[in-house]
Amino acid sequence: MPQLTFVLPGGREIVAEARPGETILDVARHEDIAIEGACGGSMACATCHVIVDPAFFGKLGPASPEEEDMLDLAESLAPTSRLGCQLVLHAGLDGLVITVPKTSLLE
Repeated sequence: MPQLTFVLPGGREIVAEARPGETILDVARHEDIAIEGACGGSMACATCHVIVDPAFFGKLGPASPEEEDMLDLAESLAPTSRLGCQLVLHAGLDGLVITVPKTSLLE
């Protein structure tokens, strides 16, 4: 099972176990991390925007054109920004570090 670390605004870290095939958004919900994900993972919004640690970014599949379009709507973009609903976890991503921007959290 891949393990990942969520870095929340303010620097608090939450380490979580993920089942292969789950998305970052799925794991965040299991861990009660309040990433909005307003569309429920259907890639119709950018409210699950996360920032992937650069050391892992190259291990991800490329973003689809649809994901790229949705990322254009996200706040706090970084060069390694992705949508959490589109990042499917697998064993090769063990140790993944994800930063959750304040703009992606429910208030």
